[in-house]
Amino acid sequence: MNLVLIQSIQIFEQVLVLLVIIKVILSYFMDPYHPVRSRIDGLVEPLLAPIRRVMPRIGMFDFSPVVLIILVQLIGTLLIALLRG
Repeated sequence: MNLVLIQSIQIFEQVLVLLVIIKVILSYFMDPYHPVRSRIDGLVEPLLAPIRRVMPRIGMFDFSPVVLIILVQLIGTLLIALLRG
């Protein structure tokens, strides 16, 4: 049972990180109103918004996606460590 839960956490973590990376890449090339980008933004933006409130932009750079990726990986690692005991 723990193995299935651990694998599910790892898959969720990988998918979320991939969605964040895709969102960043699409933001350079795709119109914000494109249906694909809108759906990805709809999934990722609620997670990025609290980070942006705490951590403002540095110049023209937004590091909130990097912070989100680090947090997702950290939480995933902690959950897996707790499940393994």
